[in-house]
Amino acid sequence: MPGPLKELAAHVTLPGPSDEEFRGLLAAIVQDISKAQHVDVGLSREETTHLIQHLSGLTLMEAEKILTKAIIEDGALSSKDIEHFIEAKRRVVEREGLLEYYPASKTMASVADLVTLKAWLAKRKAVVKDSERAEQFGLTFPRGVLLLGVPGCGKSLSAKAVASEWELPLLKLDPSNLYNKYIGESERNFKRAMRAAERMAPVVLWVDELEKAFASGGGEDGGVTQRILGSFLSWMQERQADVFVVATANDIQALPPEFLRKGHFDEIFFVDLPDTETREQTFQIHLDSRGHDAGGFDLVTLAEQTEGFSGSEIEEVVVSALYTAFSNEGALDTEALAFEITATKPLSVTMAEKIQKMRDWAKEHAVRAN
Repeated sequence: MPGPLKELAAHVTLPGPSDEEFRGLLAAIVQDISKAQHVDVGLSREETTHLIQHLSGLTLMEAEKILTKAIIEDGALSSKDIEHFIEAKRRVVEREGLLEYYPASKTMASVADLVTLKAWLAKRKAVVKDSERAEQFGLTFPRGVLLLGVPGCGKSLSAKAVASEWELPLLKLDPSNLYNKYIGESERNFKRAMRAAERMAPVVLWVDELEKAFASGGGEDGGVTQRILGSFLSWMQERQADVFVVATANDIQALPPEFLRKGHFDEIFFVDLPDTETREQTFQIHLDSRGHDAGGFDLVTLAEQTEGFSGSEIEEVVVSALYTAFSNEGALDTEALAFEITATKPLSVTMAEKIQKMRDWAKEHAVRAN
């Protein structure tokens, strides 16, 4: 806007459609289509509320197109049609270019152990599914969790699984998309990204390796990181939209202490190395997912041999053994997996002191996810 006009202009941000407007739109569309064909509306009250939530972030015109298409395609409206709205939101996110959209491809069944974290999330699933009744009950949408711990033990996988279990879009905040060489642009990009996340609500916002995005100390960037950190903490504290933040971190010492204060996150979980039973379960998951019957392997022995291995290191053992068996035109068996185990030096060995320090800190400051 030309300089002389800036002082005369008033900036107004129009609110998006309310839940009541979406409900009215839905009723009108069903009524109109019913005049031409039979429409089977198989939605419970809870499912209707969940569907209306997923319309948030769309204009009335966008919602009308999607609802009409979903009903006409099969003459019905059900909870399965939520996929239409998630796809529409994916296109909106791609237009913004600041957040990455991840399809919901993982479930909690693909995450071994982490029973405490799973139980905590399961309690809050009902609030996400029926936020209207939860609000009447005195509950608000959960704010988020901070997952700290040993690299490769399922923190990022858990973020993806939460979105799938809760049937919410998963957006990833990559800080590299925010930073810009021009003064003020990085902060502006951050605010745009947070507005985009709020527009997509309800949504799961995943911030991976938090310490790399907002490392404490250092002013080499002219204070840009600190300003974005302040904006992020303020947004987490004050936001009204239904955005569940799942942040992961590997290096606790690099995190600014502000992140560890209760209020920004509902809970801080520590994800430790898997125990023997969990390692056995991890082998089973990765073998079965690759078309190999885990029942044909000595999982107990393999679990005992992988003491100190993380989940991702066990996965790599399976993958490496598969490559070897395929190149030799042989079969994958317990011996092939055992050979790859002996050839692997886990992180718990190469970085033993750092991991032990992390474990000691977690005993006093975090809840065990395992």
